Order: sequence, then structure tokens, then C-alpha cells
Amino acid sequence: MQLRYHYRVYPTPAQREALARAFGCARVVFNDGLRARQQAHEAGEPYVCDGDLSKQVITRAKQTPERVWLGEVSSVVLQQALADLNTAYRHFFASLSGKRKGRKVAPPRFRSRKDNRQTIRFTRNARFAVLTNGRLRLPKIGDVPVRWSRTLPAEPSSVTVIKDAAGRYFASFVVTTSDEPLPPVASEVGIDLGLTHFAVLSDGTKITAPRLLRRAARKLKRLQRDLSRKQRGSSNRAKAVVKVAKAHARVADTRRDWQHKLSTEIIRDNQAVYVEDLCVVGLSRTRLAKSVHDAGWASFTAMLEYKAARYGRTFGRVDRFFPSTRMCADCGRINAKLPLSVRSWTCPCGAVHDRDVNAAINVLAAGRAERLNACGAQVRPAFVPAPRREAGIHPNAAYSTRSVEGIYAL
Repeated sequence: MQLRYHYRVYPTPAQREALARAFGCARVVFNDGLRARQQAHEAGEPYVCDGDLSKQVITRAKQTPERVWLGEVSSVVLQQALADLNTAYRHFFASLSGKRKGRKVAPPRFRSRKDNRQTIRFTRNARFAVLTNGRLRLPKIGDVPVRWSRTLPAEPSSVTVIKDAAGRYFASFVVTTSDEPLPPVASEVGIDLGLTHFAVLSDGTKITAPRLLRRAARKLKRLQRDLSRKQRGSSNRAKAVVKVAKAHARVADTRRDWQHKLSTEIIRDNQAVYVEDLCVVGLSRTRLAKSVHDAGWASFTAMLEYKAARYGRTFGRVDRFFPSTRMCADCGRINAKLPLSVRSWTCPCGAVHDRDVNAAINVLAAGRAERLNACGAQVRPAFVPAPRREAGIHPNAAYSTRSVEGIYAL
């Protein structure tokens, strides 16, 4: 499988200028290609193919006085910028035709020089090299110092140089590695994700949510207030922007590190892991949006999924409409909806349930049922599609209690 390995790089001032030049050239080529295709579409001309577009916005553009400076950077960087544009168009067309599942993909948009995140990519054709002295050699940029926090398991196929909003530089390597199966264990776990407790396991373990964004709210509020008082276009405002970005980056880095450690522990200790497939996008539109984003459920489940594939574990998602909270884990009875304030309830059969633990147990049972059904048949009655007039959700309609509760490679 392919994994990404991120490392912090520390370019010199001259190398930062070269990287800024490469970022700008890649952005211009991307925008020129997008503009050429838009103009062809407006004029009723056929779609500009990839090869003709490359000749137009790179090969011929380098020969004009307006774009002669494109030759100052590696041609691979420019080709990869066009490759990103072509990929964006393919995803857009696949979304229009229905071949791409999920949310509709918007057409590509122009890149701005004011974007907080700038990237360029080098492939093997660029002949980048990891030197024995610990530096990364990039064409027309130089030997960039890298902080190697760990060794690369194999030769990388590409490297992406990233500058984030905080002004930090990173090198992201794509490496193809073989799976590393862990010794099999007998335990399996279902996970109910929430806000008060980030994760409740089917064995009764409750993991408290770190709430990193909430804990940093006071400092962020002060930095945002200082930023709002700076005059637009001034150097002091630029410095204040960087301070805000660094504070947010510290929160994001801490959350990612915490999630990596927790997901690794869960995958190591369990042979199968099951979670509920919750709609994070829908929950981010409710009054709980800030808490939902602070929790980072989507990134955590993505970590569980790829680590399970890498280490020979089983990972499954349970349908988001499965009534895991309302179903009694003892008798299977589906009770009425419960308000969020009710944290424990008693089933008519006499069983007393902790709301979250009961949901985790039901998630585990549903995941096992779907995995053990070898024929692929439905293990419970399928959901009947709603009529056309009933398929949509009114913007002001409240989400169900269960949906509100539950929801990189390296």
C-alpha cells in the first residue's frame, strides 16, 4: 500500500526564494490551463486535451516574453500543476455523470497567490534525491536540510513540498510499502463516537474528548482581536496573521498526534474494529458545528481504516441510520427516540443501559453480522428508499438524536 511520510524541512533564505518562485510558476500554469479550457468552452470549441494544453500553456508560453520566466523552475513542477488540473476536471465530470459517488464535485477554480497553503510536487522524472548527508536535493532549488524523525521504509516515488499558513515547510514523500500484519488477537470492538466522550468502546471503556480547540479558545480570541486591530496591508498585520496560523497549527498538530496514538492502540489490541458511518458534513451545519470540527471524527476513522488494512485487521462501517442508541443490546427491542440529556435508560425487558455503551455494543453486533454474512445478503431488512418528495431534508429540520451523538496515512 502507499503511505505518506511527512518531514519538516528548513530551507535557507535563497532556497525560500526559489521555492516561492516555483509556487508562483505552478499557480500561473494551473490558472492558464483553466482559463484556456474555460475560453474554449465559452466559444463552443471542443475540450482541450491534456497534450495540447501542455503545449499551449508550458512549451509555447516559455517562448513568449510574458512567460519566459517559466523556464527558471523545473519543468516537472509545471507538468504536475497541469496534472492536478486534469485530475480536478476528471473528478468533476465523473461527479456530473454519476460515476463518482458522494457529494457533487464543483469545477476547478483559479488558484490565488493569497492562498495560505502552497504546494509543488516532484516525481522521479525530476530526479530528486535523498542524500547521504540527510539533505533533500530538489532540482533548481538545491540541497534542503530535512529533520528526519524516522527513516523512509523504501525509495519514494514522489515528494511534495508544502508551505503552510504558519510559514512552515514540509516534505511529503509517497512510499509504497508492504503490509505488516500483527499477531492475531481474539478481541473485537465497536466504537461509538461522541462529543462528551470522544469514543466509547463496547467493552465499557470511555475515552474523554481532549477538546483542544476549546482549550485554546482564549488565546485564539486574543490573537484574533489583535489581528483585527492591525491596518490592512501593513507588515504588522502580516505578522499577526502568522501568529494566528501558528496557534491553529499547534491545535491541529496536537489533535493529529493524539488521534494517531489512540488509533494505533485500538488497532493493535483488537482484531476487528467497527464504527458508525456518520454524516460529518451534515452535523457540521448544526449548532454543534464547532464541537464536531474540534473532535475530528472523520480523520480518526480514516486512520483506523488505513491502519487496519496495513496491519491485517478488519475494519467496518455500520450504516448511519442503524438505531444503535435506541436498540436494546439484550432483547433487540427498538425503543422511542431519546433526548441528548438522557444518558441512561431502562428497557421494558428490565435491562438498564448506559446510552453510549449500549450503542457501542450494538455497533459491534451489527458489524459482526455484516462481516460474517458470507453470501452478502441482507442480515436485517433493507431500508426502503423514500418517495421523491420525501427524499430531501428541510434546512430547518432537526437531526436525529443518534446522528448528533455519534461520528492520514502518516
